[in-house]
Amino acid sequence: MRVIVDLDHCIGTGQCVLTAPDVFDERPEDGTALLLTDTPPADRLDAVRESARRCPAAAIRLVES
Repeated sequence: MRVIVDLDHCIGTGQCVLTAPDVFDERPEDGTALLLTDTPPADRLDAVRESARRCPAAAIRLVES
């Protein structure tokens, strides 16, 4: 799986960080999503999918391989 964050749509609610903190963080300057890895390990895929579902701005896109 590949993770893509659309920063033009991210509104900085931090739901992704709460759900998958080892994949997402927040940019200190504006609180928008900071992607730590665009190819998370297999054991984190469920959390990343949940992050995408919880994102109120639909700023997280997942490309399944």
